[in-house]
Formats: sequence, C-alpha cells, structure tokens
Amino acid sequence: MIRGLYTAATGMNSMQHQIDVTSNNIANVNSTGFKQDRAEFQDLIYETLNYTAGQTSQTTLNPTGIDVGLGVRISGIQKNFTEGDLKLTSNPLDIAIEGNGFFQITLPSGETAYTRNGTFKLNAEGTVVNGNGYPLSPQIVVPDNVTKLTVGKDGTVTATNPQTEEIVNLGQIEIADFINPAGLAPMGESLFRETEASGAVLTGNPTTEQFGNTRQGMIELSNVKLVNEMVDLITAQRAYEANSKAITTTDGMLDTVNRLKR
Repeated sequence: MIRGLYTAATGMNSMQHQIDVTSNNIANVNSTGFKQDRAEFQDLIYETLNYTAGQTSQTTLNPTGIDVGLGVRISGIQKNFTEGDLKLTSNPLDIAIEGNGFFQITLPSGETAYTRNGTFKLNAEGTVVNGNGYPLSPQIVVPDNVTKLTVGKDGTVTATNPQTEEIVNLGQIEIADFINPAGLAPMGESLFRETEASGAVLTGNPTTEQFGNTRQGMIELSNVKLVNEMVDLITAQRAYEANSKAITTTDGMLDTVNRLKR
C-alpha cells in the first residue's frame, strides 16, 4: 500500500506540471507570435513480481507477467510551431511570416536569436528593431527623408524619396528555418535560440525554397486555442483530484490495518 502513495504522488506532481503548462498557454493567448506548449508524459519503471514467459512447467510458459507500475513523470514540453492567425494592423513596420521561417534578431551579446514576432519599430538611428530595441538581422536602416515604406512578399524593403519620387532600396529581410524547430530553446521575450536538437540554421530570402513570405501591415497571433486549453485544464484538474483520492484511499486502508491489533 505504501507503493500506492508514492505512485499517486507522481500523478499529482505530473498533473501540476500539466496545469503549469496550460496556464502559461492561457496567459499568452494574446502574445504576438507565441507558440503553444504541450506537456508530454511517460510511465515510470515497473516492478516485476512475476516474469512474462516464465516457466510454469516443463512444457508450459506463463503467458503474462505481473508488472506493477510505479507512476508517471513528465518527459518533455514541446512547442507547437503551427502558424497562428494573421491580424491586419496597417502598421508598415508590422511584418508577419506566412509559412515557414523566423526573423533573425541580434542580441546585445552579439548572439542571434529567432522569433515569429514581427512587431518592429525604428530606434533613434532609424534602425529596424524589435520591441526590446534589438536590431533585425541583416540590419535595415530607414532614413528620415523617405516615405511610403514598403516590404514586399520576398522581403525586399523599399521607400520613396519624396523629392525625386524615386524608389530607394533599403535592404533585404532574410529569414531562418530549422530542420527541427521544436528543438529550439525558448528564451522569453518571444525569442528562441539555436540548439544541437534544432539542427543548424538555414537562411534565405522569403518565397525561396522552403521559406514562407513576408506580409507587411500584419502580425501573427498566438496559435493557442483557448477552448482546447480550458478542456486540458479541466482534464488535468480532474486527474489531480483522482490521484489525490487514491492517496486518501490508501491512507484509509493503512489506518484500517493499524487498528486491527486493537
């Protein structure tokens, strides 16, 4: 019966992780470019009381064994990189990626991070930066004497010289992709960093090869489905309660045993 206490405790602990993950998804339902997390679980090792295919006589084998499971543990939290809905903002510095790919952001340390959050702005020098002031890579600078900033589907950034009405090429947005995006490590601030699990970064211009295209004046919303998260939350809560009930039941059985000698 002591085994039952610890087994149910692992279930409660795992469901707490599930609730934590679901709560984070719900909290970020309006975070631009946020990708849903999914908790994954696996059973723990088994205590074998009788081996499967054990010899029961000279000519017969035990068709099934007696293997008692010792509970559950969380095996991983995986990001779901399916594309979120696109929302029209009409802000020329809001850019969404339609399809595969990530924007490249240069961190203060010089390291490159990756994001699907395309809510860009201009800093004091006219450099295109994200909400934290980290510049887009390759860097694009918008002079203060141009108008009608345009970002094409292929990532070409142009503007108009109001004096000559000429089109000025300001640069090219380059996006990145990975063999296994789920292997990227989240850093917070809607940023991810490359890991050995994600594979080496692949870069290219939008609309080429496997890369998606850029959409100016739009942002990508979170891919969290609130209804699904509420169902997951209720399911985790009920599973937590069931494991709690198993502990209470086991405790009651132990109490009964302890009172037998009275």
